[in-house]
Amino acid sequence: MRTMTTRRRPPAAGSAPRRRSVLLGGIGGASTAALAALGHTGSTAAAEPAGQTAADAADFDFDTGNFVRDLIARFRPAEDVYGPMDVTVLHRFIHVSTAAWFDAMAPYHPTAVGVYSRIRRRPAGESTTNRNKNIAALHANYQVIKGVEPGRKTAFRDLMVAVGLDPDDESEDPTSPVGIGNLAGRAVLARTAHDGMNQLGDEGRTYNGRPYEDYTGYRPVNSAYGLTHPSRWQPNLGTHNRRLAGNAGDKGIFTVQAFVTPQQRLVRAHTFRDPRRFGLAPPEFSDHTRPREYKRAVDEVLAASAALTDEQKVKAEVFDNKFLGVGISVGAAAQAHGELDLDDLVHLLFGSTVAIFDALVAVWHHKTRYDAVRPFSAVRHVHGRRRVTAWGGPGKGTVHDMPGDEWTSYLNVGDHPEYPSGSACVCAAQAQATRRFFDDDVLDWTFRAPAGSTLVEPGLTPGDDLALHWGTWTDFVRDCADSRTWGGVHFLKTAERSIPFGEQFGDLAYEFVQRHVRGEAGG
Repeated sequence: MRTMTTRRRPPAAGSAPRRRSVLLGGIGGASTAALAALGHTGSTAAAEPAGQTAADAADFDFDTGNFVRDLIARFRPAEDVYGPMDVTVLHRFIHVSTAAWFDAMAPYHPTAVGVYSRIRRRPAGESTTNRNKNIAALHANYQVIKGVEPGRKTAFRDLMVAVGLDPDDESEDPTSPVGIGNLAGRAVLARTAHDGMNQLGDEGRTYNGRPYEDYTGYRPVNSAYGLTHPSRWQPNLGTHNRRLAGNAGDKGIFTVQAFVTPQQRLVRAHTFRDPRRFGLAPPEFSDHTRPREYKRAVDEVLAASAALTDEQKVKAEVFDNKFLGVGISVGAAAQAHGELDLDDLVHLLFGSTVAIFDALVAVWHHKTRYDAVRPFSAVRHVHGRRRVTAWGGPGKGTVHDMPGDEWTSYLNVGDHPEYPSGSACVCAAQAQATRRFFDDDVLDWTFRAPAGSTLVEPGLTPGDDLALHWGTWTDFVRDCADSRTWGGVHFLKTAERSIPFGEQFGDLAYEFVQRHVRGEAGG
């Protein structure tokens, strides 16, 4: 159990800023977008920019302020720089930022040691306020942005200038907060640039030297035009600008899915060396040589599709958007437990990102190992032109005589094999890391979806304003897993098995981070 002082629950937030459609179409801004949660928990999360600019941050008080809550979350520099991206790339951006914060603040903590750097501890008198920690962490974050998220460089630079920092100060003086921040950020970059993810496009057997390109030689056994092996993954054929299920996109222009970052399974994790140590039973339910089980799994997906409610559609979109489902929930838990000090908040966030980062390594190992078929392919294989009952597409509700090979999932299908569910594993990993941090299951997050605010059925769903509330992490994780079946992108048993598989990485991450907080980690 982590030792914490009793904290007063903060007062209720003020009025929410003007909102747009509640469910974002793309995931942008990486760490800043995900951490925008800290400024918007308890209300509709996908807000319009609140009219604040970097210049508005000029009154930030370095001594009493909190750079995560008062700058990054509030001003969200370049939140929409990035378009849609898969969870592996998105979370990598988030994780390297929180790692830079942790390492930059470690020298000002009584016991903590960095994960990527070992910068000598500063005298206690330099951490009586937040000043040095704020300065060091912002400079560390800027170094990471320049190396990993260059699209955000200008906006983050403007924010630093607005609060009186010099982003061009490249000092490496280990006795100054600027130097400590630069050293910490550069150490994170140096250790992650060639960790197996091919961030720079120069690892392994690359083909075009493009960042994050696969170098493992993965090739699907099925094509988008034929399912020759009904148990194995089939790339989906979609429109060029596929943003929503059923969206026409660009007329006549189609794209074929490619397995996104299959090399994720080879990335160096924090808490283990070999993902093969984490066993996961084969997905026998999607083995076509067991036709009864295969058909049962297919029909469970169709039954969920046919019974879709407005609440389930909203939840499916919330959890499909990792900014909302993952990024905001941990901030809600922080608020539910009272206002955390700067060190506690960074330790909480870093533990969460370690849990997700390591979980994704093991998840991608098994996605590659089993190369499992997605429901859309299996439905076509089982039912073909036979009539089925299911959700009929945007605005059509439940249709009772749809040809099976015309069925489409409510959510877009991920660009990778089906088993296990990355979303369910990530939710479970983060939840367990946060439970361990607070030593309880409390989440207490309310998400408000205005009528007609979904992306798949804009103007129609939900029919009325809807407030979703998750009192506990257990409830949250259960809905996260179930939403993948409601959305039609995972089988029911996949969702069920992914919860315990993901939880173990939350435990490992919590213990890993706390060893570094206590200064017990080796050099």
